[in-house]
Amino acid sequence: MIVFPNRKNFYLIILLISLVSIISALYIEYILNYEPCKLCIYQRLPYIAAVLVSFIGYYYSANDKILIITIMIFAISSIISGYHFGIENNLIKEISSCTNNSLDISNKSKLLDSLSKSMPVDCKDATFKILGFSLAAINTILSILIVIFSIRTLTYEKN
Repeated sequence: MIVFPNRKNFYLIILLISLVSIISALYIEYILNYEPCKLCIYQRLPYIAAVLVSFIGYYYSANDKILIITIMIFAISSIISGYHFGIENNLIKEISSCTNNSLDISNKSKLLDSLSKSMPVDCKDATFKILGFSLAAINTILSILIVIFSIRTLTYEKN
C-alpha cells in the first residue's frame, strides 16, 4: 500500500520542489553560465507562483480551492515545458521570438550592430542536460506528476 502525505505535508513537498527548481535554474544560469532561452525563463513563473500558493495552502490546507489552483499552476507548467520539449525535439514549430535567426543582413550597419550584441539562445537548443534529459523534459515530467498527485490528493484526501 502506497502512503501519501497529508495536505500540509503535500504543500511542504510542493514548496520544496518549487524552491529547488528555481534555485537550480538560477544556479545553472548564473554560476554555470548557461544562457536560458525565453521559454526557459517562462517555465520558472509557475514555480514562483507555486511557492506563494504552497505557503497559503500550508496554512489553509482544508481549502480545496488552493489545491485546484496548484493543479492549474502545474498544468500550465506542463503545457509550457511540453511545448518547449516539443520544440527541442522538432515535434513542434517554434515561434519567431524563440529563434536567433532574425538577423537583418540587408543593411551593413544593422548587421555590424547586431553582431556586437549577444544573440539570444534558440529555444530548440538544449544547452544543459542532466543524464541526457533537457531541463524542459524534466520539467514536463515533474509538472505532470505534480498534477497527477494533486488530483489524487484532491480526490481522496479529506482533512
